[in-house]
Amino acid sequence: VQLQASGGGLVQAGESLRLSCAASGRTFSSYNMGWFRQAPGKEREFVAAIKWSGGSTVYADSVKGRFTISRDNAKSTVYLQMNGLKSEDTAVYYCAADPRSTIPKISTRAYDYWGQGTQVTVSS
Repeated sequence: VQLQASGGGLVQAGESLRLSCAASGRTFSSYNMGWFRQAPGKEREFVAAIKWSGGSTVYADSVKGRFTISRDNAKSTVYLQMNGLKSEDTAVYYCAADPRSTIPKISTRAYDYWGQGTQVTVSS
């Protein structure tokens, strides 16, 4: 499966962005999906994940209550709605697909397929 992330940009603190990740291939609806981010000089970190059915989600504590992950299997797309953005949310955001797990995972090791990343910059 190939993943294409989009929707990043430059925003002011407190504003919102919605990231999209479009997947190719007919197996998208069977994959758990995740969003990760990586700031300069830091390791890639988990942001949010969603079960293949959309029935279960998990979030990093740092984004809980501000970010929402969702998916549209008919469009083979996963979204990350980001509200109340803060300067510490600045990073390259990556979407990823997990073809094996039965529940959403927070470890990068669970994900076999990665998108190219989209830059999110939040100015304070």
